Amino acid sequence: MVAVKKKRGVIAILTGGGDVPGLNPAIRAITIRALREGYQVVGLRRGWAGVMELIQDKKADNKYNYEILTEERVNKMGRTGGTFLHTSRTKPSKVTREDVPLHLKEKYNEEINDLTPEVIKNLDYLGVDYLIPMGGDDTLSYAVELYKKGVKIVGIPKTMDNDVPGTDYCIGFSTAVTRTIEIVNNLRTTAGSHERFLVLEVFGRYAGFTAMLPTMAGAANRCVIPEYKFDIERLTELLAEDRNNNPSRYSIVLVSEGAIFTGGKMVFKDSNLDAYGHKKLGGIGDLVSEELINRSAKYNNGKRINVVNQRLAYLVRGGSPDAIDSIVPMAYGNLALDLILEGVHGRLVVLKNGRYDNMPIEVLCAKSKTVDVDRFYNTDRLRPFYKKFAMKPLFIMMD
Repeated sequence: MVAVKKKRGVIAILTGGGDVPGLNPAIRAITIRALREGYQVVGLRRGWAGVMELIQDKKADNKYNYEILTEERVNKMGRTGGTFLHTSRTKPSKVTREDVPLHLKEKYNEEINDLTPEVIKNLDYLGVDYLIPMGGDDTLSYAVELYKKGVKIVGIPKTMDNDVPGTDYCIGFSTAVTRTIEIVNNLRTTAGSHERFLVLEVFGRYAGFTAMLPTMAGAANRCVIPEYKFDIERLTELLAEDRNNNPSRYSIVLVSEGAIFTGGKMVFKDSNLDAYGHKKLGGIGDLVSEELINRSAKYNNGKRINVVNQRLAYLVRGGSPDAIDSIVPMAYGNLALDLILEGVHGRLVVLKNGRYDNMPIEVLCAKSKTVDVDRFYNTDRLRPFYKKFAMKPLFIMMD
């Protein structure tokens, strides 16, 4: 076992998948509370990769695999964006031959290898009593696998897409929406100066919340989302109408990266797959822009309308967290500690109906979380739809 001073127990934290603002405040909250309750806290670096690649040898240099967290360390980082523990898109149950750690290559030499036994042994080596993974569907789905094999897990939902089942809120979502609104408003001056369509591609592989909420808040005229295949001709007509009705002669559409044309397919940057079998999305905004230019003359007295085309991508996940992504992570971290202090595990901390709570971690496998098109999206007008707001949750369409 690694040489650590074990007190009440050891709690390990990891962050997996994409970075978002709010992760460091969550790490800070967990660490400070845990230390004061008598636990030692280990930060597992680079998501599941860090614990998978750890070498069980006191002489080995494992500084890129884990670190012992202190109050001084997390206080310094707790106000910053991203994750100081770093992250990866690693799934230890599906590791390609080339990605198997060097010291394990003789033992695991299949095309695809399950290194879960090594993860469990390494957690034991570190003396970990409880593991708190923070991530989206992919990171947390592997946490469910570990939980079923006896690892004591308390999960925290994180993803700017806000599509983790069982919770109304995932760390990173509010900042992504805030950034989107800010950037759209900054780009209005350019779109208006040139009397153009403004097309902005935003995150959202399977769920369109990051396009819907800014549009509902007035940042855009229209949005197209993964849950509904849209007619590009109809979108062109609507944007031309919006532009004509705007004294500044421009209009705006937010395009989810997973949005699909009628009769089309998702648009990918290349054919490479990550550890969870996902291709990297990107490019639907370019296609929408091209089609809008080509079709616009029909709705503008024979003259084409040019486009300002911007893929927001990492611009909305960089930088410091907003107020909600500073407060909710603090609460989630303390919720996780509440459960651990009660000896409870196999749970996901959540926000539900405006209240902090927890759910069985298996809720992650129950169903997908996407926009309810019938209730919240006008498929003819290509924009959010709602009848009344009474008793709706904070972000409207999460119930």
